[in-house]
Amino acid sequence: MASKLFAPYAVGGLDLANRIVIAPMCQYSAEDGAMTDWHAQHLGQLAQSGAGLLTIEATAVVPEGRITYADVGLYDDRTEAAMGTVIQGIRRWSDMPIAIQLAHAGRKASTDLPWLGGAQIAPDAEHGWQVVSASPAPFTEGTAPSMALDRAGMGRVRDAFVEAARRADRLGIDMIQLHGAHGYLIHQFLSPLSNTRTDEYGGSLENRMRFPLEIFDAVRAAFPADKPVTVRVSGTDWVEGGWDVAQTIAFAKELEARGCAGIHVSSGGLDARQQIPVGPGYQVPLGRAVKDAVTMPVTTVGLITDFDHAEAIVATGDADFVALARTILYDPRWPWHAAAHLRAQVKAAPQYLRCQPSRYRDLFTTGR
Repeated sequence: MASKLFAPYAVGGLDLANRIVIAPMCQYSAEDGAMTDWHAQHLGQLAQSGAGLLTIEATAVVPEGRITYADVGLYDDRTEAAMGTVIQGIRRWSDMPIAIQLAHAGRKASTDLPWLGGAQIAPDAEHGWQVVSASPAPFTEGTAPSMALDRAGMGRVRDAFVEAARRADRLGIDMIQLHGAHGYLIHQFLSPLSNTRTDEYGGSLENRMRFPLEIFDAVRAAFPADKPVTVRVSGTDWVEGGWDVAQTIAFAKELEARGCAGIHVSSGGLDARQQIPVGPGYQVPLGRAVKDAVTMPVTTVGLITDFDHAEAIVATGDADFVALARTILYDPRWPWHAAAHLRAQVKAAPQYLRCQPSRYRDLFTTGR
């Protein structure tokens, strides 16, 4: 039986060679928002992996939307030019479609690098700045409070997403993913744990979805109609009284009605009280619940490391795509090995054709 994991699939008109997606993974290696040669080698090697789609890490739409001072941005000509240099290098040697995750970290911004502890940096300290959110409460106790966005501030954020989308199009990026997961700004508006507003953007589910949907509508209108716009969400906060799968389904339906081309279901990241039952496939049921309620393609992610497990997720209809993050950092040729195991084929650059093991003689198709 032919592998479902390696069957082609189209997302909003963008043809993908298989169902393996490289998830966006922050590298904390930018200089004042600009990509560096680290990104060239990091993304370049992943573009030779045989996956169906490469997603650029969370990319801030304004400087204060960066998670750390070393995060990538796409908010001025300098950051656009730096990203363009990296993309040009990738395109020269790979025809893998490229997506970008546009993001604003909200109250989870202004932090130190993960390998330096990742603590939030005070607004008046070096590398720190004032964070914003839906409401004033900080992400963790003992840190500086957030500045609740007023209507003018929300308009500036929305417009920054639009401008980043236009820059992404100029760079030839094939797909946009809006980051509505992991406790960042869009998620902060969605969850009742972080959104305590009393205006038309807080309270009811309809109100909490209002600003995220305004951002989606504005980006969808600004990005070419033949290029897909998707959204990444947290299926649950893993905290009682927080964002949950029922609300995620309602949000997904609203997105689909507005032309969303796909949804990537992750979880958590909003509240330090979260209790996550981590294990292989622990987020797959969240994706399945959303898939049962919408017709747009659904991506699942989280501790998917086994080839047969990934195949089963797609073959049983739990999700249309599996996304790999740490798995593919550990093994950048995971799609090659999965194809060999599942007796499928995967694209490889002609420079690498000689490495094909004799027992997998028909493993590779020729890349560009």
